[in-house]
Amino acid sequence: MIDIEDYGLTEPGKLRAGINLGNVLLVTGKTETGNPSGVSPAIAAAIARNFGFSVSYCTYPSPGAVADAVDGDEWDICLIAEDPKRAETIEFCGAYAEIEATYLVPAGSKLASIEEVDKPGVRIAVSDRSAYDLYLSRALKHAELKRAPGLKAAFELFRDQKLDVLAGLRPALLENAAEMPGSKVLAGSYTAVRQAVGVRPGNPAFAKAVKRFVSESRSNGLVDGLINEFGQRGRLSVAS
Repeated sequence: MIDIEDYGLTEPGKLRAGINLGNVLLVTGKTETGNPSGVSPAIAAAIARNFGFSVSYCTYPSPGAVADAVDGDEWDICLIAEDPKRAETIEFCGAYAEIEATYLVPAGSKLASIEEVDKPGVRIAVSDRSAYDLYLSRALKHAELKRAPGLKAAFELFRDQKLDVLAGLRPALLENAAEMPGSKVLAGSYTAVRQAVGVRPGNPAFAKAVKRFVSESRSNGLVDGLINEFGQRGRLSVAS
């Protein structure tokens, strides 16, 4: 174990973890004390234990809100999807889990594959500043993104405005499809969203130690065990 004071963190003996409550695959409930529960809070707690410290959770409604707090000295580590845009201000220390991102189309849609979606006139509902929104903002050449604040709002936008496509993570889209008879989740994926641990830049020794732990957690069965413990087998996979 390493004394976290050596890393110059704000509160010696305490690791502050920024948690995105908007990802229901990674945060699946609350503990009896009101703390978030799920794979990502458990990863944060394991990192703290590795250093010999307690963990405190700083919760945010979306990954964008977590990323925005990087300059506010609110967290020491954050657990959100890694992305080149976010990496401009956050030093990512490796991914621990992956989730397929794909599309949902309504009943009667002529769109039958992911490759057919990027066409002029196609309107795609998406959760604003999600990892797949950031990815699609770079990748799409013709289709138009229609953003909404969060997963629920994106689904409602898709449904109520009769948009052509809903972008999202496969497990969540399967649940959305159950609410829309005849709708279909397209096969395959346009990207794999890699859930990672990040730190604020400028502390290379701390970043190196966190990177080492994340790498070990993938290979020693920790992540796989947490995926199973929180009932996410088949929804999450250990990052490659």
